[in-house]
Amino acid sequence: MSKKIESKIVSYKVSTEEQTKEAAAKTAESNIIQMHEKVSRPEALAGSTYKIKTPMSDHALYLTINDIILNEGTDHELRRPFEVFINSKNMDHFQWIVALTRVISAVFRKGGDCTFLVEELKAVFDPQGGYFKPGGKFMPSLVAEIGWAIEDHLQKIGMLKKPEIPEHQQKIMDEKRAEFEGSAAAPAASESSDFPPTAEVCKKCSVKAVILMDGCMTCLNCGDSKCG
Repeated sequence: MSKKIESKIVSYKVSTEEQTKEAAAKTAESNIIQMHEKVSRPEALAGSTYKIKTPMSDHALYLTINDIILNEGTDHELRRPFEVFINSKNMDHFQWIVALTRVISAVFRKGGDCTFLVEELKAVFDPQGGYFKPGGKFMPSLVAEIGWAIEDHLQKIGMLKKPEIPEHQQKIMDEKRAEFEGSAAAPAASESSDFPPTAEVCKKCSVKAVILMDGCMTCLNCGDSKCG
């Protein structure tokens, strides 16, 4: 293929192999698709559905989060949440549920860091009081439980990291738990909880697993301690 040069050639430069690779890398990087509000919705999306059952309602609530896969089949493949649907037979909260799904979906499609939604939702308290989930986890409201479900989903797709307890700390927690259960004169724990019945709610993980050991309040679930 020939190309006619209209102007006079006054200088030239030969590209090195490194420069050629750098230019190719920049071109490839510029073609990477990031999540933004103009990304069109594909015909089909992969998603997960979470069942939320509260003692305040006879009907369960189903939270569905659909994900979009960006740059599929490349080294820059990303899985990002795209939309949220909430369905329930209970129509008492229909208006705010529709509003919540639209707002959350809009934040997902906007792109950027959407993980802040988790803490915002988990911090919502019901003035009528919260409830305990099987296992001892306290939920301050239905909205907060939706926040926990979204956090679980973001951890599964890699947008959030699940907090891990160091092995040495886990060993200490197991020893303290065994010592506490061996010396406690309280009745046996209920089948719905894995922690002592006299335990208090942890302010960090919201699980009823805080006990007093060696003069220090320690959580047997996440390891949080007032004594550091």
